[in-house]
Amino acid sequence: MTSHQHWTFGDTSLQRVIESEGPLLSPFEIFPDCTQAHLDANRHWLKPRFQDGPDGLLVIAIQSFLIRRNGLTILVDSCSGNDKEARTRPQFRRAQWPWLERLAETGVRPEDIDIVLCSHLHVDHVGWNTRLDNGRWVPTFPNARYVFGKTDYDHFLAVDRDPQKGPAIGGALRDSVLPIVEAGLARMVDGAQAIEEHISIEPSPGHTPGHFVIKLDSQSSKAFFCGDVIHHAIQIYQPHWNSFACLDQVAARKSRRKLLEDCAGSGALLAPTHFGAPHLCHIDHKGEGFTPRFA
Repeated sequence: MTSHQHWTFGDTSLQRVIESEGPLLSPFEIFPDCTQAHLDANRHWLKPRFQDGPDGLLVIAIQSFLIRRNGLTILVDSCSGNDKEARTRPQFRRAQWPWLERLAETGVRPEDIDIVLCSHLHVDHVGWNTRLDNGRWVPTFPNARYVFGKTDYDHFLAVDRDPQKGPAIGGALRDSVLPIVEAGLARMVDGAQAIEEHISIEPSPGHTPGHFVIKLDSQSSKAFFCGDVIHHAIQIYQPHWNSFACLDQVAARKSRRKLLEDCAGSGALLAPTHFGAPHLCHIDHKGEGFTPRFA
C-alpha cells in the first residue's frame, strides 16, 4: 500500500478519483435508526475523519475507483457528473466538479477507459457516464463498455415511463444511462458472472433491485467494491442499519451482512464508494459483529 490515494496489490494498480469529500449528510437523515446515543458511543473514532463540522454531519466521499491491470483500464462508478440539470439535491444540480482534471492527474484520458462498471444506477454512480456536448449528452468514455445491471435498468426504465413516478433517478436515467444504451455501448448483466479475468460481479440487491458488488482477485490479494451496500463506516458496527435510500430493507440488510462476512472470511479489502479517508479497510469479526481495520 502506497498512500490514501493509490494502492498496489498483486499485479494491480488501484487509484481513487475524487469528485467531492466532506461533511454532507445528517446521520439522522441517512440512517433512520441512528440516535445521539449511538454517535456519543462512537465519538472516539467518528471525529473528525468520519463526522465533522459544527452541525455534526457525516463525512461522505463521492468517488470513483480506477483499476489498471493486464493492459485494461477500468472505472468503478462514475460519480454525479457536471451540468446535470434534473437533480433533486442542490449539490448535484448544474455542478462543476474538477473530476475530469483529477482523472487526467492519474495519467488516464477518457478515451483510455476500457470498461465502466456501475454498481447501481443512482445519480452519484452514473453521472460521468456522459458529458454535455453542444446541448447533447454524449458518452464521456467513447471506447468503453459500460456494464449495467439489467434488473436495475428494467426497474428504473419502468419508473421513468410511469407519468406518476418519472423521471427516474432524478433524471439520471435520461441524461446518464439512456444515451449510453442508444450509443450501443451498454452491456446489460444479470446474475453473478465474470466481467474480465479476475474481475467479477455478484448480485447484492436491496439498495436497488439490481445492485451488484464488484470483486477483484489479483494474485493472492482481493478487493470488493461495495457501491452502496455500505454507505458509512458506522454501518460496519451497525450492519442492520439501512440508509433512507434502500428500496428493499430486508434484502439490503442481507446483502450487507453477506458482504461483511465475505470480507472477514477472505481477507479481502473493502473498497467503499462513500467513506471519507482513509477509505479502504479490512473487516474482522468481533463477537457477533464486525470491526474495520483501515489500510
